[in-house]
Parts: sequence; structure tokens; C-alpha cells
Amino acid sequence: MVGFGWSMQRMREAIMLVFVAIWSSSKAASTWWRSDTDEAWDNCLSWRLGVEANNIRAWRTVPPECSTHVEVYMVRGQYQRDVNLIVDTICAYIDTIDLSSDGLDAWILDVDDTCISNLFYYSGKRYGCEPFDPVGFKAWALSARLFVKLIAKGFKVFLVTGRDEDTLGQATIRNLHAQGFFAYHHDDDDVDDNDLCRSGAYKGQSAIAYKSTVRKQLAEEGFRIWGNVGDQWSDLQGEYTGNRTFKLPNPMYYIP
Repeated sequence: MVGFGWSMQRMREAIMLVFVAIWSSSKAASTWWRSDTDEAWDNCLSWRLGVEANNIRAWRTVPPECSTHVEVYMVRGQYQRDVNLIVDTICAYIDTIDLSSDGLDAWILDVDDTCISNLFYYSGKRYGCEPFDPVGFKAWALSARLFVKLIAKGFKVFLVTGRDEDTLGQATIRNLHAQGFFAYHHDDDDVDDNDLCRSGAYKGQSAIAYKSTVRKQLAEEGFRIWGNVGDQWSDLQGEYTGNRTFKLPNPMYYIP
């Protein structure tokens, strides 16, 4: 009986070793099978994180191997969830601010992919894998939820865009008006449609230099810039950036 029990014990151990070997082999094969696709996908995720953290700069197009990754991010819900979370965070911050009665509490919004979305345009450019084409560029609206809250709170909302006045001025105004953006400002007055976009006097300046100039003018006029929202780091860098800045995601293009 002792010999029989010993044999059964050895048999169970052998069966267990075979099972473990088969499972390990299957697991290794499964991991190897996923590595081809998942490693490439994870590399694109790392690239996108580098872009959003401003560690990767001056890139001209999305890497071709990341086209599908960016498309999935932009159109299958994650991008909108990220934007909604940021807007919720901004709204919570707005609720903590006590505005003065002098009308000088200001907020700055970028236009492209902040107030209005260029996703439809970039879907035709393989989600950033092809270079920007100013001739074909148009815009479609993002949610105006943040804008409406700012106006209701009593902020003077300034739309600051680097768009060229000659080529995109009228298209920009039409898109903004069509989406309900009316009570915004530029400098100290209600926006003059002819002054919304960058005029010839500022051509050749970087986005950082141009937007710093606009913000400096506002500060010198006495405005207190409580917040500044943009999809590009160049919207949020330079001088007079505001009390808080908020970066919206944009893995489709880079503006220095």
C-alpha cells in the first residue's frame, strides 16, 4: 500500500508538471502573439503621452504607424471623455472664483480645437499623418458648455487665435456665430469681426509671441486673467498666461 500511495503521489506530481508546462507554453505563446500588435499600440500611446506632456516638440506629422491609434482615440469616445473631464475641472475652478464688480475679470479661450473642432478636416488628412493644408482648412464646433458657463458667471471672454485674417477670417466668424459664440471679446471692446484673427502686422510671429502680446495688452488695460484654455502648449506659454492654464488634448498637429 505504501508503494501504491507513493506511485499515485508521483503520478499526480507528474500530471501537475505537465499541466504547468502546457499552461506556461500557452501563456508565453499568447504573450508573444500580443506583442506584435500591443507593442506597436503601446509605442503610439507613449508617443501621444510625450506629445501631450510637451516632451515631444516640433513634430510635423503623426508617425504613420500611429494613424489608427490616433483615429481610434479621436473618434471612439476617449478624446471626448478626456475633454469632458477637463471641462468639468475648469467648471469646478470657476465656481471657486468671486468676481469683482468692475467688469475686469477675464478668461482666454483659443479658437481651434478649443471653441471649434478641426476633427473633420484632419480625418481627411489621416488624422495628422499628412501635413496641414491651409487652403483646405475649415472648422466645426466643439461643445460650447464652457463658454456658456463663463458668460453666465460674468467673465469677459476673449477669443485669441493665430488664424490668418486674410485666408480664414470670414470662415472663422461664420463658424463661431453658427455655434452661438457671440458675447466674446477682443482687446477691450466687443469683438470686431475684422480684428478676431491675426492681422498682417503680426505675421511671422510665433504663436507664443503673438498671444503673449495680446495677453499683455489685456493686462495693461487692467484685466485679471483668471484662466487660459488651449489645445496647444503655445497657447499657454509666454507672458501673462493667467492664474491657471488648462491644456486640451490634441495629437493631430503641433503649432510652435
